[in-house]
Amino acid sequence: MDASALLAATLSPNQQEREGATQQLTLALDANPAQYLVQLSLALADDATPGHIRNAAGLAIKNTLSAREAQRQDEYAQRWKLLDAQTRDKLKQDALAALAASDRNARNVAGQVVAAIAAIELPAGMWNTLIAQLLELVGRSDNPGLRQATLQAIGYICESISNEILTAVVQGARKEEPSPEVQLAAVNALYNSLEFIKENFSREGERNYIMQVVCEATQSPSSDVQVAAFGCLVKIMHLYYDWMKQASSKLTPTLTPPQLTVLGMKHADENVALQAVEFWSTVCDEEIELALEAEEAAEFSEAPERESSHFARVALPEILPVLLLLLTKQEEDATEDEWNVSMAAGTCLALLAQCVGDAIVTSIIPFVESNIKNADWHFREAAVMAFGSILDGPEEKILAPLVHQALPTLIDMMRDPSLHVRDTTAWTLGRISDVLVKTIKVDLHLSPLVTALVNGLEESPRVVSNCCWSIMNLAEQLGDAEADTTALSPYYDGVITALVRLAEKSTNESNSRTSAYEALSTLVTHAANDCLPVVSKLVIAVLDRSEALLRLQDQLVGADDRNNYNELQVNICGVLTSITRRLGREIQPLADRMMTLLLQLIQSAGKQSPILEDAFLCVGALTAALEQEFHPYLPAFLPFLINALSSHEEYQLCSIAVGLIGDICRALGENSLPYCQGFMEVLLQDLRSTVLHRSVKPPILSCFGDVALAVGPGFEPFLETTMGVLSQAGAMRADPNNYDLVDYINGLREGILEAYTGIVGGLKTGGKSDILLPYINSIFAFLHLTLTDQDRTEAILRSAIGLLGDLAETFPNGQLKEPLSSAWVSDVLKAGRTKLGGPETKKVAKWAKEMVRRATQ
Repeated sequence: MDASALLAATLSPNQQEREGATQQLTLALDANPAQYLVQLSLALADDATPGHIRNAAGLAIKNTLSAREAQRQDEYAQRWKLLDAQTRDKLKQDALAALAASDRNARNVAGQVVAAIAAIELPAGMWNTLIAQLLELVGRSDNPGLRQATLQAIGYICESISNEILTAVVQGARKEEPSPEVQLAAVNALYNSLEFIKENFSREGERNYIMQVVCEATQSPSSDVQVAAFGCLVKIMHLYYDWMKQASSKLTPTLTPPQLTVLGMKHADENVALQAVEFWSTVCDEEIELALEAEEAAEFSEAPERESSHFARVALPEILPVLLLLLTKQEEDATEDEWNVSMAAGTCLALLAQCVGDAIVTSIIPFVESNIKNADWHFREAAVMAFGSILDGPEEKILAPLVHQALPTLIDMMRDPSLHVRDTTAWTLGRISDVLVKTIKVDLHLSPLVTALVNGLEESPRVVSNCCWSIMNLAEQLGDAEADTTALSPYYDGVITALVRLAEKSTNESNSRTSAYEALSTLVTHAANDCLPVVSKLVIAVLDRSEALLRLQDQLVGADDRNNYNELQVNICGVLTSITRRLGREIQPLADRMMTLLLQLIQSAGKQSPILEDAFLCVGALTAALEQEFHPYLPAFLPFLINALSSHEEYQLCSIAVGLIGDICRALGENSLPYCQGFMEVLLQDLRSTVLHRSVKPPILSCFGDVALAVGPGFEPFLETTMGVLSQAGAMRADPNNYDLVDYINGLREGILEAYTGIVGGLKTGGKSDILLPYINSIFAFLHLTLTDQDRTEAILRSAIGLLGDLAETFPNGQLKEPLSSAWVSDVLKAGRTKLGGPETKKVAKWAKEMVRRATQ
């Protein structure tokens, strides 16, 4: 039996061929089940087999093992058990191996096969190693696809025999279990099963028993078991928050999660303490989200679907002192990437502040005041960390006087003898300049603050990164690209000079050099008009640096040199992009030099070089700035653009190249017509590609609108093909339970709407709108489908209403009276003007309503 050929035939569009292949497969199963299953298993496990064939093989195996009717299921199970052990083991090994397949569909169907075998064997005690095997695969952090597929397989298993597995797991996790190793394995298994036992957790008796077992496990003599048990509590809080209040009330007071986690945070084993702190971080995450949902419901005078139990607020007096104590447990030689209890406590404190708001301030301030001058750096750093952590959450009117009072002390602490204190102080100043910038008095604080931050640029790389972040926040908050001058203007020259000096360093420890370039880009973006001479001076320095690096390219030795070079050129391209966008047409005198540099960078970069994406973005900025004056550079750039559009494996570069076509068409207008044939051909090829990542396809559809809007009536030769593509794409629908696909379809529809809008606008401007009439029914069918979809976004609603208005304005003489008079059109226009639409949507809907009224009179 040629399994692959027969499986391919079952997918044929020819009904006779499908039926013939299905019949042959049935005969092969009846004649020799073992041989039949082994052949299918080989197809499933073979990475060289096409994905759709592997999927069909897996489904065929699953269908020989499981059935909905109980009698048939018993027959299938008996047939499986009668196979020789070697055959059964072969299928199990192949299915487990296929969980690591590169093809997502193959991984998914392999999980279904594993679950189908497990449903037969586990109740019969025939595959006792399965749970251990699956847990081992889940632990493979180097392969996210394998972990996802394995967890999905566990989910399938739990759906079919959840009670049997759950009983076994919970029994093993009980405190009476004599073996710590068995208890640990059972708690870990329970952790991996929690997502799939919602039905069990919804039943009070089972929920209470599971909670009791987990809570008792946190008191195990084994620290490893305690860590795993607290990890379960964290996940239970995340998955089943709504049941936690009721579940906790059934436990002994000393065994409730709040009590246990407070004790856990004090545990001598840092791993136990970390999980206990994570429990309260998770509580805060959940309650912050619930507070946001309540605010949204209140806006519409509705009751929220879920209510907060305010665990964090109630437990604040107990957990806050412990967190503050943990802040003082810093390690002298800890790296910034090392996660420890001090860092965890700081993160939890920041979440607590967002969660409980003003209530946290009165408890924190005494700790800060009593420790900020402490002789021990651990306590000084903890005081600054505590203060910085509560700046986002409490009301500004409560924090403002405290920050105003603390700023001189914090600025002075940038000279503290301890590196840890200086690092945290720089971070706290960044937080202040980010969320409480109004507390910085320009005449009193700004000069010493900027001086302290600039001096900090000469510090340790960790301090440097936080100083750069603070400078970026000041630029975003105090800068204004539309103003003639700002409070920050007097400091621009000095700050930029210091950052350029930092950017020229030979190393990038703690991303300090990258931070300097990011700060330069932010300063440029928000530069007031009186700072433009400084920006113009910066562009010369940056170009000099990039050209000098380019000349050294042949001297690079080894991967480290190449990575260092790539990182520098990427950062420089980012700064050049920001400068170009800020200067606009004023960049024109340097355009020749910039395009020469960018073309050299693109030409010398390898196919997978990170420089390409940023160089293309810079070209896009130059295109927008120069508009028609970019035309002379296009012939030299065009081959690189077409090559990027054909780089389907490098989808992010391809996506940027698609955007560049839109930039070029907008810049050149009708002068882009000679290039449109080539553009449209390569865009259509991209749409047909089975390799190109699907995320690029919505921008391609949108790009059709850019081309049409630019060339107007010149788009007519491409209209029929384009409208066919848009109609086909517009017919796609998403399973509402597949959230990834829902998001993708929404993105696709936004791209289609932008395409239709551009086409309508371009043809209207060129006096060729009548050639759209044959496609009106298709456009309205798409609009109706999109606007009646319950998963539509406000962006879709706004764009669709805008398109309705454009169509009505384009055909004002009754040509579209019938479709525009449809009840759903009136409903949508009303929805856009009511609570479903934001301010911009309401504005568009009001205009569109008027256009529709005129077109239907």
